[in-house]
Order: sequence, then structure tokens, then C-alpha cells
Amino acid sequence: MRRSSALVALLLVFVAIGATGCTTVQPWERATLSSYSMRPDRDPLAQAMAEHIYFSRESAAGGRSVGGSGCGCN
Repeated sequence: MRRSSALVALLLVFVAIGATGCTTVQPWERATLSSYSMRPDRDPLAQAMAEHIYFSRESAAGGRSVGGSGCGCN
């Protein structure tokens, strides 16, 4: 009895995960998703603060947009 209830619970978990995983975006819904408020870089101050925290933790400055191997030979 205990094993069957565990299997039912596990099946319900998989069904719940599968039911919420994928969706199709219709063409008229894409305007909402591409609006300015949905962009992650819409707030320059928040972006600057996030980069400051990242570089403070990594003990490095700059290098986000510079390519190269790190040896100075580009």
C-alpha cells in the first residue's frame, strides 16, 4: 500500500512538471514579451550596481566586453 501511494505521488509530480513546461507564444503575444519593461537591461543604475557587485566578488575590473585570452596578446 505504501509503495503504490509513493508511485502515485511520483506520477503526479511528473504530470505537474510536464503540464507547466512548454507553451507556444502567439504572434500577438510577442509584443508584450518584447516590450521595454521586459528587458533585463532597462535600468542602467541596476545594471551598473550588478556589475560592481560581480567584479567585487571576482576581484577584477572590466573585461566584460574585451575579448582575448587573458595573457595580453589579444
